[in-house]
Amino acid sequence: MRGDHHAPRTAKDGGHAGPARARLPLPPELSTNLGYDAVGVPARHGFHLLSHLPRTGCVFEAAEVWWWIVPSGSDQDLDWPEPVAYATGGLVPVPRPRLIHGPDSRTPYTPPIPLFLMVCQVAGVTPSWGALGGRRAVSTP
Repeated sequence: MRGDHHAPRTAKDGGHAGPARARLPLPPELSTNLGYDAVGVPARHGFHLLSHLPRTGCVFEAAEVWWWIVPSGSDQDLDWPEPVAYATGGLVPVPRPRLIHGPDSRTPYTPPIPLFLMVCQVAGVTPSWGALGGRRAVSTP
């Protein structure tokens, strides 16, 4: 079972908390039974991802980063490539991003595997899965 991972891990600081963070506020009418994390992608890739994913959940924008809501634990066994940031618990650097895209359904989630594959494509890397039980995602700076 996973421990408490609400303090974001970072690739550069060895896991120590960095700048102030706020939790992304999802619309209250959406079901979050799976909990949620966020995947931060440079804004320059946002429209391309949005137009090519089969289904999209909530997407937030701030400081040249688009944050995609995914179910909790979507960092397990996936090697999210640079320059992607992974925010456990939806805790992202402040100022708080604004919602720019509502979900296609009653859940806030973008399916993580299609998002992962598309992010790898725009990053120009071959998708890589970690060893079972491993956590090797790039975390928020």
